[in-house]
Amino acid sequence: MKPEEEILRYIAQFTTLSQGEAEDIVKTIKVKAFKKGAFLLKEGQVAKLCYFVLKGCVRQYFLVDGEERTTNFYTEGQPVTPYGGTFRQEPSKYYLSCLEDTIVTVGSPEQEALFFAKFPRLESVSRLAIEEELGKSQDQLSTFILSSPEERYRQLLATRPDLLERVPQYHLASYLGVKPESLSRIRKRITIKAD
Repeated sequence: MKPEEEILRYIAQFTTLSQGEAEDIVKTIKVKAFKKGAFLLKEGQVAKLCYFVLKGCVRQYFLVDGEERTTNFYTEGQPVTPYGGTFRQEPSKYYLSCLEDTIVTVGSPEQEALFFAKFPRLESVSRLAIEEELGKSQDQLSTFILSSPEERYRQLLATRPDLLERVPQYHLASYLGVKPESLSRIRKRITIKAD
């Protein structure tokens, strides 16, 4: 699948597109490539753009007393919309960094308005997508708060196993709220129980 087709697959979850609409959308969207290690956003910057990951992995993290605290990973088929920046014009409190060579669609509020003027029915699709993402985020946060580190790791195994191969262990440990050595022990316990 071509990276640009990822956006069509995402839209198809919410509505059916004609062949002509699909072709127009692929021509209209702006696609940009970032190298591994590139930043989409740094703490203190005001976000001017939103993204949609076509290929790659973007990590969201905060700096707390000089230590990086990972709060999310965005991979293929996921929107990356910096909260507070693109619409509220507030400085970011976190970083968005590419963990892999990454291809994203890029859009601004102005481009979004033009896009919806050209494809008006996709505005309701956008609302559905936002509701879907908000629901996932709320579920993810609730699960995280109510779970032990081992339960969080098991949840990650069940819902996003690709991250275990793509993301360095120290970033996964930060995301799960444990030290890398604790994550090693959790993985070992789970492996022993599976045998």
